[in-house]
Amino acid sequence: MKSMCRLFAAMTSLMLAGPVAAEDFPARPITIVVPYTAGGSTDIMARLIGQKLEERLGKPVVVELKPGAGTAIGATAVVKSAPDGYTLLMATPTPMAINVTLHKNLGYDPAADFVPLVLIAQAPFILIVHPSLPVKSVQELVNYAKANPGKLSYGSGGPGAPHHLYAELLKSMTGIQMTHVPYKGTMPALNDVVAGHIQLMFSDIPPAIGMVQSGKVRPLGVSTKARVAAFPNVPTIDESGVPGFDVAGWFMIVAPAKTPEPVVAKLHAELKAIVASPAVSEQIAKLSLLPMKTPSIADMRAFVKSEIVRWGKVVQTAGIAGTE
Repeated sequence: MKSMCRLFAAMTSLMLAGPVAAEDFPARPITIVVPYTAGGSTDIMARLIGQKLEERLGKPVVVELKPGAGTAIGATAVVKSAPDGYTLLMATPTPMAINVTLHKNLGYDPAADFVPLVLIAQAPFILIVHPSLPVKSVQELVNYAKANPGKLSYGSGGPGAPHHLYAELLKSMTGIQMTHVPYKGTMPALNDVVAGHIQLMFSDIPPAIGMVQSGKVRPLGVSTKARVAAFPNVPTIDESGVPGFDVAGWFMIVAPAKTPEPVVAKLHAELKAIVASPAVSEQIAKLSLLPMKTPSIADMRAFVKSEIVRWGKVVQTAGIAGTE
């Protein structure tokens, strides 16, 4: 009887501890995992949001880089972490949608294993080439590629990264052939375009702005149907002879699915306020990213599911489904 009483008391204590712990959250540093290398848009955005979250919560927020396996290493690490709100993922379409179709055995289900906390911004990409390449427009690039089959190499942030998929989509829509050279992030690929080791790539805009402005790379077109503020004179790929080309990435912070609801609610409210703040909105605009309104958590779950379907079609069209 005494043992039963002790067991009941222990269970009651555990039940009462949950709400108290949630109210006191956070009691220690929070880690935001970035599944890419340093210097890319995802890293830049994680540090921006992390700094603001630290200011609001009064606890350190650490950005930890875990690149590799096309973001699967970082995403899997977060899935396997304790679901307590202290380990978050700065996510993009790659770990949340693209990898579902790209990988044979991904090892996690983004729709079921993560809970979305906030949508931050949409990310147009820019198609850039080394200045030595004798092309100054998308159409000239297509013509050059057709006249020189197999001579062009394009870089990406890894298999299944937007840089990879956008180039594969361009190939499929224009009938050109190019060789994919995967890297572990945007900056290593971008640096090799600048050095002339590869001829071109689709780059997220923030890390490429300085390279374009200094003439180290030549911009040919942007991936969305609307031009971007940073490069108003750079046409869209859609208006450059590839009608229907319209793709962009996005940034979302997610937590392991079993994170307690009070902790999820607190993080959702804090992050939503941060993204909506004038200071962060201004930074998003300066990075040539497009703000996204953060809906409810249920609506973000539905968004993730719809993105899995949408990007699955892109992966299928590119002919790379199940190749990783």
